[in-house]
Amino acid sequence: MTSVSRPSSQHSSHARPLRKVFVTGMGGQLARELVATAADGAEIVALDQSQLDICDRDAVLRVMHEVSPEVIFNAAAFTAVDLAEKESAAADRVNHLAVGFLAEAASVSGARLVHVSTDYVFDGLSPLPYQPDHPTAPASVYGRTKRDGELAALRAPDALVVRTAWVYAHHGKNFVATMLRLMHERDEVRVVSDQVGTPTSANGLARALWSLVDAGATGNHHWTDAGVASWYDFAVAIRDEAAALGAAKIGRARVTPIRTTDYPTPARRPAMSILSKDATWALIGPARHWREELREVLSRMELPR
Repeated sequence: MTSVSRPSSQHSSHARPLRKVFVTGMGGQLARELVATAADGAEIVALDQSQLDICDRDAVLRVMHEVSPEVIFNAAAFTAVDLAEKESAAADRVNHLAVGFLAEAASVSGARLVHVSTDYVFDGLSPLPYQPDHPTAPASVYGRTKRDGELAALRAPDALVVRTAWVYAHHGKNFVATMLRLMHERDEVRVVSDQVGTPTSANGLARALWSLVDAGATGNHHWTDAGVASWYDFAVAIRDEAAALGAAKIGRARVTPIRTTDYPTPARRPAMSILSKDATWALIGPARHWREELREVLSRMELPR
């Protein structure tokens, strides 16, 4: 169990520090950033899968009764998009059924549930950014289970669902870490150029989640960094920013654009998954551009030379 108390004498950007917060999925990149960006004076109880199986209803209810949190952040998810096509029952247990248990626990204990969802709940066919109230139409098992999880979360009073996309951090397994490794190992990497969305720093997302809780937000909201990019654009930026930080070998890697049809996968990815953040940004302020966030994240990493 990870329990962190922030002394009230420290500086905080949060107006009203929460007394006790529960975070699932500890060890994952978002949960770690939620702990790192917690408000001064807040006590954070964060558990990983080995400490709490959120698919176990009795265990969830028992732990929530013991902790008695004001807010529950659900940062746990089955995120292996392609594996979900083969292991749909496992994906549904984590992304849907377990969220229902957390919603039940929140209802019983009087806590607010904050659930993190994904752009994959949409079909990716819209030429315009998806609004929070746009009808969902998932095209993959992962997207369907996350959509069903949203519906389960919203059964809890005052629940907040935040959809995001392309999340990465300076730690853990993510696209940035993968690209850095491949660019260091190879002369060329081939990256899909016809899937468009927005890279999102886990640190920026965590800060946004805290701000949304402070603002009393409920229902569906969207948050990503500002701007848009294809996966190819993102990869080129990773190479160039890493090179600017001294990773010379990475800077020499060639990034070649390919089409989705050139790299078939079991799960269909959204071609256009830009989320409209207007309402969220009006409430808590806008995000920084994704390239600024990328530069900051890379500066915190030990880059291969």
